[in-house]
Amino acid sequence: MHALRNLLQSRRFENTITFLILLNAITLGLETSPVIMHHFGTALHAADQTLLAIFIIELLIKLLLYRRNFFREPWRIFDLLVIAISVVPSTESISILRALRVIRLFRLISMVPSMRRVVGGLFSALPGMGSIFLLLSLVFYVSSVAATKLFAADFPELFGTIAASAFTLFQVMTLEGWTGEVVRPIMAVHPLAWVFFIPFIIATSFTVLNLFIGIIVSSMQAEHEIPTQVGQEQMIEDQRKILSELQELRRELATFRRERGSTQPEML
Repeated sequence: MHALRNLLQSRRFENTITFLILLNAITLGLETSPVIMHHFGTALHAADQTLLAIFIIELLIKLLLYRRNFFREPWRIFDLLVIAISVVPSTESISILRALRVIRLFRLISMVPSMRRVVGGLFSALPGMGSIFLLLSLVFYVSSVAATKLFAADFPELFGTIAASAFTLFQVMTLEGWTGEVVRPIMAVHPLAWVFFIPFIIATSFTVLNLFIGIIVSSMQAEHEIPTQVGQEQMIEDQRKILSELQELRRELATFRRERGSTQPEML
């Protein structure tokens, strides 16, 4: 069991699984081509089923080896869910499950440490992003109500309802065609419309979205600093052990000298 555990945790085994995941990505991509499927469909399907069987065997071995500890590692649970979705049989009524087979490629995240840190950084940023999302929602709601009252009469397709106004303002926030499709036509009727749209763009695109980016970058940086902090803590612990051993050695040496000094007169 110990040898099997070392094998599963070895870098060579992880590289092999990573290679098989990449190979599975290629086979799933080739299955989208009707020409390739016509000539090699049977071989691609067999390769896909073989790779899925290997992934299932890998997870079963880990379940038998780690037992309850298997579920203490979030990335193992992630792998289990991804493979479970892949093995659910698809029918005509739930044919989407056939397309969801590609989800198993997300296992690559759990195999690459740098990608795991990126995902960990995103999850650690969620609490801060939640408060910013509420702020952005408040800005959108207030702006949607105001835009509906201001422009609904002349531009019902863009601002006829609060939902339509919110969608239009989302387009403005992304800066995708906001001048030619939204603002300039409105300014032809309402010349002072820029007084509404410019502060909205500044408040959303240039401020709130940059807050999102700032929190994500901060979380990513903190996530990448964790291995360094762990290494420093381990170094400090090793230094404490070395100092403790040196102090113990000094005490033993002092005791040895006292004992030697007390036995020398008796020998004389």
